[in-house]
Amino acid sequence: MILDNFPKKRPELPQAYKDIYDLHYNRNRSGETKATSLSMKMEQWLHKKVAEDVLLNGKETLEIGAGNLNQLPYEPKVDNYDVVEPFDALLENSEHKNRIRSFYKDILEINDRKYDRITSVATFEHILDLPLVVAKAILLMKEGANLRASIPNEGTLFWTLGSMITGAEFKKMYGLDYKVLTKHEHVNSSFEIEAVLRYFFTDVELSVLGLSRKFAFYVFLSCRKPNIDKAKALLESRGIVI
Repeated sequence: MILDNFPKKRPELPQAYKDIYDLHYNRNRSGETKATSLSMKMEQWLHKKVAEDVLLNGKETLEIGAGNLNQLPYEPKVDNYDVVEPFDALLENSEHKNRIRSFYKDILEINDRKYDRITSVATFEHILDLPLVVAKAILLMKEGANLRASIPNEGTLFWTLGSMITGAEFKKMYGLDYKVLTKHEHVNSSFEIEAVLRYFFTDVELSVLGLSRKFAFYVFLSCRKPNIDKAKALLESRGIVI
């Protein structure tokens, strides 16, 4: 069963990678280099797919892993917008933080709200206990709500080829192997993420940026009809009081 793969343990970063981690992250998010600039342009697809359901009307939203709030420009009509983001530094300098109703460091902190939609952009690949997060999200969803997640197509040929371009630039800049960093950051493949979502939801629609599921750079999953009993059972197995 897919749940047996979780929770995972993140590989430790060697000191040389820790020394350049913040610098690289800032360069990556700002698109300073050729590879990261191209990557950011392609990542627009991830943001646009998540926002397709609110182009005309806003809905009460929770975003998991909001980062520097770069999803907000794609959702100008959403007012009741809450976010889960453990790293304060990413939020502090965002020009969009005045649009956020509530900030949470952990999804388990939320107990008194229900949402029309729960979203995530390029975050699920980083989460060590993804089933726990998805199960908790299900209990925060209103009747008929939608979980919308966009992810890199980690584990496929197309994604590997793209990573080779980024890796060559990374090697030139820092003299380090990019694979070490990606293994630390991306603990879940796109197929594992899809399997977790299909375990908890009976209605999962999938679309890709590419030729097919196996030949794509990015994947988007729209999930409805959650199995609440499965969600509660998972949380109880993790010792979470419902």
